[in-house]
Amino acid sequence: MNPLLLGLVVIFLWDGYFFFNYIISLFRNYRIREWEPRVSVIIPAYNEGERVLKAINSALAQDYPDFEVIVIDDGSEDDTFELASSVKDPRLKVYSKEHGGKAKALNFGLSKASGEIVVTTDADSYLERDAVKELVRRFYSNEIFGVGGQVRVAGSSFLEMAQDAEHLRIAMFRRAKELDDLSVAPGPVSAFRREALERIGGFVEDIVEDYATTKALKAFGEVVYAPGARVWTEMPKSISVLWRQRKRWFLGDLKNLGGGFTKDWAFLILGDVVAFFDVVVPIALLATGNFSIFVLWWLFETLTMLLPTFFEGGRLVNALLFPIIVWFWAVFYLTLHLYGYGKLLAGRL
Repeated sequence: MNPLLLGLVVIFLWDGYFFFNYIISLFRNYRIREWEPRVSVIIPAYNEGERVLKAINSALAQDYPDFEVIVIDDGSEDDTFELASSVKDPRLKVYSKEHGGKAKALNFGLSKASGEIVVTTDADSYLERDAVKELVRRFYSNEIFGVGGQVRVAGSSFLEMAQDAEHLRIAMFRRAKELDDLSVAPGPVSAFRREALERIGGFVEDIVEDYATTKALKAFGEVVYAPGARVWTEMPKSISVLWRQRKRWFLGDLKNLGGGFTKDWAFLILGDVVAFFDVVVPIALLATGNFSIFVLWWLFETLTMLLPTFFEGGRLVNALLFPIIVWFWAVFYLTLHLYGYGKLLAGRL
C-alpha cells in the first residue's frame, strides 16, 4: 500500500475507533447513586491572589446541601491569604502554611476536613454549579474510591482554544473508554473517599500528584469518570510556559506508567505513531496535489469533533479549527515525547 494512504488509514482507524465508541457511550446510561454525604472541597493556592476569589466563590455556589470549603495558602508571597480570608461565609475555612508544594497543601487540607467525600479543585479554576453533585453521584458502590470530572480551558487565544479542544478530546476518550476505569482523576475536579485517601497515606507527593494518587487508589479500589462534573481552568498562554508545564507532566507520567488504558506503554507508543502520521500526511497530501483527499481528511477530523462539541458543551470554533489544532498538538507532543524518551534512556528522569 502507498505509505501516504497507509498513514491516512491509520489516522482514520485510530480516531474512528474512539469516535464510534464515544457515540455508543452516549446511548449507554452510566451508573449513579443518589446520596448526599458531607463534602469537603479543598483548594490549595500558591500566589493566586488574582484568581483565588473566583475559585472560592464557585465552590461556595455549589448546588449541594452539606459541604465546607477549605483554602490552603501554601506560603504565598502575594495577597492570596488576605483575599481568601476576606470572604465571609461560615462554610469557608482559610489556613496558611509554609510553602511545601501542592501535595503537602492538599494533605494539610485533608487533616482539617470533616467530609466523608473530599473534592479537590485548583485556585486558578472555577467549578460549574453542579460539579460537586455530579462527582458525588458517581460513588455508586463502596468499591469506588475516586471520581474524576471534565476539565475545560477558559480563554479565547488560539493556544487556549487548542488546549480546550485537547481537553474536549480527552473528555470524548474518557466517555468512550474510561467511564468505569479512569486513568487519572484530574486535580482541578476530582472527589475521593476520605477513608481511601487515609488508607494510602494521603495524596501522593509527586510532581504529578493527581496521577500518582489515582494509581495508588486503584491498587485497592476503583476510580471512575463523571462526565457531568465540569471545571473551567486557566492554562498557559505562551508556548514556553506550555512546554514547561507539559514537560513536567510527561516526565512525571513516564515514572508512573501503568494504571489505565491511556497510561500504558502500548497506548503511548501507538499514540506517537498516529501523531507522526498526523504531522506528515496532511503536508504530503498538499505537496503531492491530493487536494480532494486532503479535504476528506479535513472533514473527517472536523466531524469527529462536532459531536463531542455539541454534547460536552464545547465551542463550535474548536471543531471548525480542529484539523489545524490536531496538527499543532501532533508536532508539539512528538517533540515533547522524543525529549522525554531521551531523558529516560539517559537515566535522567
